[in-house]
Amino acid sequence: MGTFGNKIKLSIFGESHGNGIGAVIDGVPAGYTIDMDKVLLQMARRAPGKDKTATPRAEKDFPNIKSGLLNGITTGAPICCVIDNTNTQSGDYSNLLALPRPGHSDYTAFVKYEGNNDIRGGGHFSGRLTAPIVFAGAIFRQILQQKGINIAGHISSIGKVQDKDFDPVNIDNSLMERLSESSFALIDQSKEDLMRQEVEAARMDLDSIGGTIECAVTGLKAGIGGPLFDGIEGKIAQAMFGIPAVKGIEFGKGFESAKLRGSQNNDAFEYKDGKVVTKTNNCGGILGGISNGMPITFKVAIKPTPSISKEQDTVNLQTKENDKLVVKGRHDPCIVPRAVSVVEAMTAAAIFDLL
Repeated sequence: MGTFGNKIKLSIFGESHGNGIGAVIDGVPAGYTIDMDKVLLQMARRAPGKDKTATPRAEKDFPNIKSGLLNGITTGAPICCVIDNTNTQSGDYSNLLALPRPGHSDYTAFVKYEGNNDIRGGGHFSGRLTAPIVFAGAIFRQILQQKGINIAGHISSIGKVQDKDFDPVNIDNSLMERLSESSFALIDQSKEDLMRQEVEAARMDLDSIGGTIECAVTGLKAGIGGPLFDGIEGKIAQAMFGIPAVKGIEFGKGFESAKLRGSQNNDAFEYKDGKVVTKTNNCGGILGGISNGMPITFKVAIKPTPSISKEQDTVNLQTKENDKLVVKGRHDPCIVPRAVSVVEAMTAAAIFDLL
């Protein structure tokens, strides 16, 4: 249940308040140079404890690499990294085994694992498990970049505040680079204060807030993917739904295309500089599950963090009575800014596996 991929195998292990978390990556070819500074940059973008939009739980998130890299070059062996958990407060979660959090996996995990699941910090269901995902994605994206394929995402919205969308036809490499290094990734940087105000208003109300993330892949040639169950949409969607809090995905125009006529939604072909391109990109760079050479664009919906400080109705699984819950501990009022690097990482895993 913790493994993704066919040609490559990405396995995620650990629990939020266990000794550590980590990843094993099988199938990475030998001979690729990996810049660890770039890996650590991606880890830092996801890491908590930077400002009031995130949980104050501060973790160094340093990946201790056990195998698969020698002098910064992939050896062909499985790449294994372990990230220590150093700042846990497990007592904050002692009541959750009896009182499941509304909107969280506490109840379903209790039923599936007959009460044996590690409830501390959400255990294996925690957003903490995205740290090794970002480590793996940082490896994948560097190899993809060496093949001319770039990946970047941005905060498309928080609450009612919207960022600009990617130009679906022409996405500048300098923009992709800036976004992929930002800890609050926005195309229109003037929207940052308004988004932070949305998060702060929710936090001060003992609540949380959700949003959307848009991601793009550029440089992927036409012909990658396949029909039916081997399509790019299916592979990326599977990757996205492995990220805690993702509740929806759309490619290109997505649900908006349901309101259009075919003449409006179809992307007309043309030759440009000797290449077949499309004049628009409503399909998000994918036709029949196969890349058409245009940028791949998609959006994911991120739900509000379920761990909020407001009193909520729940049940007591021990007394079998209705009860009340006030969640303790340190939680993000909005996970969207930190989740951008995670969406990019799992996109890199999906594309790498397809290639």
